[in-house]
Amino acid sequence: MSLKNPAFPSSEAFDVINSALAASEADRKDALKQGNAVFAFTLKNKAGEVESWHIDLKTKGEVGKGPGDKPTVTLALSDDDFGKLVSGKANAQRLFMAGKLKVKGDVMKATKMEPILKKAQAVKAKL
Repeated sequence: MSLKNPAFPSSEAFDVINSALAASEADRKDALKQGNAVFAFTLKNKAGEVESWHIDLKTKGEVGKGPGDKPTVTLALSDDDFGKLVSGKANAQRLFMAGKLKVKGDVMKATKMEPILKKAQAVKAKL
């Protein structure tokens, strides 16, 4: 089941993150231990449409559509900025300081997202 939405080009990253989590049981357990939260992402594309995905690193260690069950932290940003963040071309702190990344919930948990995104970059580099 693909999580990609053609209206949101960067949503392909959720498939990459999901396959990174599914690739090895040890990596998944490590991500659960590091994350210990449900991360929700609300993206807005150039047409003004809004879509949500979540990364459950609290119980299942998987990615899904929608905000998930009681997200610990919700990150809202543009589809374009999310693409840059996942590819390593943008820094979450700089996006936040520039007002391009909105964080609701546990801000400290949001900092735990960086290693998971780096794993996705490593998997994407192998593709």
